[in-house]
Amino acid sequence: MLWPLFLAVVLVVSQGAGSPSPAPLDVADLEAAGRLSGLAFTPSELELMLPGVIADLASYERLRALPVPHALPPALAFSPLLAGVSADPWLPPERQLRLPDVRRPDELSELLFADIPTLAALLRSRQVSCEELLELHLTRLRALDETLHCVISYTEERARAQARSLDAELAAGRWRGPLHGIPWGAKDLLAVRGAPTTWGAQPFAEQVIDADAEVVARLDAAGAVLIAKLSLGALAWGDVWFGGKTRNPWNAEQGSSGSSAGPAAATAAGGVVFAIGSETHGSIVSPSERCGTTGLRPSFGRVPRTGAMTLCWSMDKLGPLTRSVGDAALVFDAIVGPDGDDLSVLDLPWRLPLDVDVSGWKVGYAPSDFEQRAEHAAVLDELRALGVELVPIELPDAPIEALMIGLSVEAATAFDELTRSGRDDLLVRQIARAWPNVFRVARLVPAVEFLRAQRLRTQLVRDLERCLGEVVAWVHPSFAGPSLGMTNLTGHPAVVMPCGVREDGTPFGISFGGRLYDEARLLALAEAWQRSTTHHRGQPMR
Repeated sequence: MLWPLFLAVVLVVSQGAGSPSPAPLDVADLEAAGRLSGLAFTPSELELMLPGVIADLASYERLRALPVPHALPPALAFSPLLAGVSADPWLPPERQLRLPDVRRPDELSELLFADIPTLAALLRSRQVSCEELLELHLTRLRALDETLHCVISYTEERARAQARSLDAELAAGRWRGPLHGIPWGAKDLLAVRGAPTTWGAQPFAEQVIDADAEVVARLDAAGAVLIAKLSLGALAWGDVWFGGKTRNPWNAEQGSSGSSAGPAAATAAGGVVFAIGSETHGSIVSPSERCGTTGLRPSFGRVPRTGAMTLCWSMDKLGPLTRSVGDAALVFDAIVGPDGDDLSVLDLPWRLPLDVDVSGWKVGYAPSDFEQRAEHAAVLDELRALGVELVPIELPDAPIEALMIGLSVEAATAFDELTRSGRDDLLVRQIARAWPNVFRVARLVPAVEFLRAQRLRTQLVRDLERCLGEVVAWVHPSFAGPSLGMTNLTGHPAVVMPCGVREDGTPFGISFGGRLYDEARLLALAEAWQRSTTHHRGQPMR
């Protein structure tokens, strides 16, 4: 049968609420639809197809009548393991985290840009209380938000109760670990019980989900104090949300980029110590580049997304935005591993990398990527100084943008009801490259072409693993070559860090890509490099 070639209704654009019913189908509609697949059917074939297509339309209506929770995944699941990749991550030597010997500063505001170990030492020794640190960051975040528009809602009542309880635990001799009492912010696609979870979009501005996202629950258990739900571009695209445009703390005339807009802006400017963001296609890397944060995008299948907004089941990933690699590793340590609900997450070993010697490691790079900026080329020299062996590599030549049709189709599926209801008109951005139009266009992607793209994606995983050969990681300017889109399709991890400053004073970065599930080695390499530089120590809006 030829009629299942098309996803959902490829023949008629979805009708908004109250729209008149479309006219009955005829063979002219099928002839036009065939052109979407590059096929031309004969008149007799079209006549033969018509009853089957009409029957399928009735089937679609029956399926639409059934309730489908937003987060319910499709039965077809992505896993890099299906491409034959082994899941055998490297483990660093087992060492204990050593907290620094520090004293409370005369001015508490000096702690706004302190790293987690420093704050943990002060909190554990009770030189600074959890409540003091919370109020310091709440005050700072409120002041920043007047310019940066990085906060959607505050969770201060929840946070104050947490801080009081955590101080009592410290007084009783209980310390939960390095995140005990550390203020953080959640990208507002993470559910928090009792708080609005808006997804940055006007149609969901009043949405309250009666549950905590799994990463929120894990950070609660680690003692971190959630102080705010931070902005994201509407439905996880860009930096424009229903409350405005989130700004770059280094230059408020610029947007922060996105979609983890608030997490990057607030973290960079000292409003929170760290934040949790998400990435489907650049949403941790891009705002980290713009705002000068350190962002970890884990491998697909490392961190559970339970309680997070679904955009693309096969590409969504959650990860920390911090001001140092060491901090990113500490946050990742608290959120990694399966929860039994997000079945994409694998049960794999992990150990915090501390003081790792990276000399002798083979790290890949594409020489042509380092010809534009001296600061990027300097990263190669700095890695060589650490004893790293740099190996030229050539990444697969693949049609990355064409393969991204899968993202559009999955996103359109996740927000099918929004399109059908006509409420997509409430989203702020109504241009060709914004979700309302992308969702509509995606409805016309033939199912055969969608599945062809997924099969080629499996091949891409194999090709990339083969190209990487013996290297344990590779380094590249974040937006050079195909790495950003390619690795989001294949599920490989990345760390982005600042490595220089433009003439206008705004930062730019470098990305380190890792082997699948090999976050420990990737973080060890990135931390060793970052420790040899000072690029991550900037303090915007000080």
